[in-house]
Amino acid sequence: MTLTRRSLLGTAAAAAATLPRAGRAAEPVLRIGVMNDQSGPYRDDTGMTGVACARQAVQEFTAGRGMAVEVVFADHQNKPDLGVSIARQWFDRDGVDAIVDVPTSSVALAVNTVCREKNKVMLNSGAATTDLTGAQCSPNLVHWTYDTYMLARSTGGAMVRAGGDTWFFITADYVFGKQLQRDTSRFVEEAGGKVLGSAIYPFPGTTDFSSFLIQAQASGAKVLGLANSGADTLNCIKQAREFGLMKQMRVAAMLMYNSNVHALGLDTAQGLLLTESFYWNLNDRTRAFMERIKPKVPNQWPNMVQAGDYAATLHYLKAVADMGVAAAKADGRAAVARMKAMPTDDDCFGQGTIRADGRTLHPSYLFQAKTQAESTGPWDCMKLVTTTPADQAFRPLDQGGCPLVHS
Repeated sequence: MTLTRRSLLGTAAAAAATLPRAGRAAEPVLRIGVMNDQSGPYRDDTGMTGVACARQAVQEFTAGRGMAVEVVFADHQNKPDLGVSIARQWFDRDGVDAIVDVPTSSVALAVNTVCREKNKVMLNSGAATTDLTGAQCSPNLVHWTYDTYMLARSTGGAMVRAGGDTWFFITADYVFGKQLQRDTSRFVEEAGGKVLGSAIYPFPGTTDFSSFLIQAQASGAKVLGLANSGADTLNCIKQAREFGLMKQMRVAAMLMYNSNVHALGLDTAQGLLLTESFYWNLNDRTRAFMERIKPKVPNQWPNMVQAGDYAATLHYLKAVADMGVAAAKADGRAAVARMKAMPTDDDCFGQGTIRADGRTLHPSYLFQAKTQAESTGPWDCMKLVTTTPADQAFRPLDQGGCPLVHS
């Protein structure tokens, strides 16, 4: 599989826009590649705002330090073979040391294998599969932001406690969608609820969800669980509203962001429950980050995935500075081990830790989309319902099956 023209142009454009290196010719250059969806259903959830957040971390950390860092980017188009091709070219030809983001679980798992093989660093923020910190965990990986366990525990559990004890799922047909349905079903059933059925649709490429919504309506379930994300989630919600389904069923958007609520508009989204680990208006530190990044992303404010690109990049740079650029470039496993040994702390997620399996621990937050009357501005879309502490938000370490935990 060859790289697409879009990917090559993106990489070239980013490489040209590097930090100045005058007078530093002898210093090794650290190269970070942001790989995500820039043209498909997740382009707004990851895309160029994710690139901007990684660049923000580089700008902030290198100011006054004399560290030479380049950021490149590419569009994996949600295709595992393309993601692998990009990763190999970056490592073998372009001197990239770490890959950031990588949404779409099937792509993330494939790229994770290449990073381990090449002893490079993978800083994942965009994929939801728990396999990255489970059976396919790697000493070269750190998994930031969220996963299907966290989403299912927070959103799914809350819906059952609120009376939504019967569910029907509309599920994207790939690793993420199936794991999210599986994990949510577990929490629903443990809380005494029942799953009455599901409809699995082809991903990517589905835009008409009417037949799946009819199945959901006919099931008699109280809750429609959307085990998808991005444009697919938005289309499902819009069409459910048009069909009047939301008058009969509550919709649980299992992976949705403030940026999605903004795109839908509060007249459509109001009342929806969703889980994020970052929200720009959560506290003083998140608001400070937003003020710094806002001029670079005026039309697409960061969600938790994009904030994770910032936080993961920043922590990686701290580890690199601690061990030395040359040493970090020479050994990706050592760089990740240094990251795990250092506590995390940034304006998006606050203080946290990285476990032996690569899972970054931080709180998760259940939000509800505001009504128009409650909102004070276009991006003031959510209100906090409850917080799950960092030590409870993610799957217990001994339940994931990560070989690193027992080594």
